[in-house]
Amino acid sequence: MKAIMLVENQSVGECKAAHGLSLYIETPDHRLLFDLGPDRTFLENAGKLGVGLEKVDTVIISHGHYDHGGGLEEFLKLNSKARVYIQKNAFEPHYSTAQGKARNIGLKPELASHPQVVLLEGDFQIDRELELFTVTGQENCHSQANDVLLDEKGRDAFAHEQNLLIHGENPVLIMGCGHKGVVNIMEKASKWNPKVCIGGFHLNIPATGKAVPPNVLEEIAGQLKKYDTRFYTCHCTGQEAYDYLAQRMKIQYLRCGEGLEI
Repeated sequence: MKAIMLVENQSVGECKAAHGLSLYIETPDHRLLFDLGPDRTFLENAGKLGVGLEKVDTVIISHGHYDHGGGLEEFLKLNSKARVYIQKNAFEPHYSTAQGKARNIGLKPELASHPQVVLLEGDFQIDRELELFTVTGQENCHSQANDVLLDEKGRDAFAHEQNLLIHGENPVLIMGCGHKGVVNIMEKASKWNPKVCIGGFHLNIPATGKAVPPNVLEEIAGQLKKYDTRFYTCHCTGQEAYDYLAQRMKIQYLRCGEGLEI
């Protein structure tokens, strides 16, 4: 399989950087998009990279924040065949207080009724190759970057977040922001023994632009080193946190315009 980063906070070449995530993936059975970024940026960058989005058959939206699903309306105008898999409660209101006052960072709720959108409630097997799973319960290595994120009930518990497992000779785990924590997500995914993990780790605190405390980063690095997994990160991990982790474990940063063969 191959993966190409269409939207990310940093870019290479002619691609436009944006705060968000969109990853194009080709597998033996599918051409899919994992997340759609905040706006039309994924469309513009796909054109520059020669990625034909009209051929995409599957879309996964990791959770209900605009920087991962803000491009959904634009995608649905372009592609009339792909099924879009998303947790039902991802369309509920979501807020951030990172700038002091609560602001809406959710998705357009009217898109939930679109005929191409498949609303899920928990884990779901799409087919023999693609499997979605959620993470519930107690969090280890809590990221303080989550503390400014809310839903209608208070602090967001991220029940609307899902992760993708691509089955094959070398199983691949794809995360969006990893709000439930990469350590907790990897623990649930460990039964599939993923050889590659790609996604944001959400370790950059929005209000300060700084990484979470060193003791949290140290624990994350220690926990992840026990897996026989290649880690690629992006988006909400933050440069400071990435630099810290890169000194303690095998991890690479995947920028907009970059790709990899698996």
